[in-house]
Amino acid sequence: MGAALRKNDSSSHKLPFSKLEAKMVEAMRHRAARGSTMKSFNSIIMKFPKIDESFRNCKAIFEQFDEDSNGAIDLEELKHCFDKLQVDFTDEEIGEIFKACDMDENMGIKFNEFIVLICLVYLLKEPTTVHANSRLDLPELEATFQTLVDAFVFLDKNKDGHVSKSEMVTALNESSSGGRSSGRIAMRRFHEMDWDKNGMVTFKEFLFAFTRWLGIGGADEDGE
Repeated sequence: MGAALRKNDSSSHKLPFSKLEAKMVEAMRHRAARGSTMKSFNSIIMKFPKIDESFRNCKAIFEQFDEDSNGAIDLEELKHCFDKLQVDFTDEEIGEIFKACDMDENMGIKFNEFIVLICLVYLLKEPTTVHANSRLDLPELEATFQTLVDAFVFLDKNKDGHVSKSEMVTALNESSSGGRSSGRIAMRRFHEMDWDKNGMVTFKEFLFAFTRWLGIGGADEDGE
């Protein structure tokens, strides 16, 4: 585990404590090196309706993989899902990503957790050939996932795979005249993302916050 941590990292936040989280951070750092198409936080907000529509269209895919129709995808169903999507992960890796996205620890991936899980797989999975332009067999969703990766890269100013409070403030100030108002908004948004309250936001936390901003709940949205 120690090999995944960098001694010269000047931040004092908790660094990845699992192999999966270390892989996610490294994948995001690699992606950040190519830059972001986002120019402001407002440009992210403008894409909310399109992302919302894309996520809600994902419900049919979720229901397809929820083989027993109980409103959640269990570990065996997830393995079948990965087989159908031709995602080449080991059983250990599938177990890790299942655990990472099962936020309420009920041994089942609900709809909002499924969206986050598939987006993380998109980040982690490299195309199988040099000319491949699809990482998953879900072309209608990959453009949305790429938008979310770009949004996170825009917020992650120092390209270390995390978003800090100061980076969030900087991002919002670039879209406004700054001042106390934008600072308060930045802090509110940051705290909504920082699920584990360690002062740093990972891509996974960012995705879960995004589903909440869009009003996407778990297995039964209508009941919430």
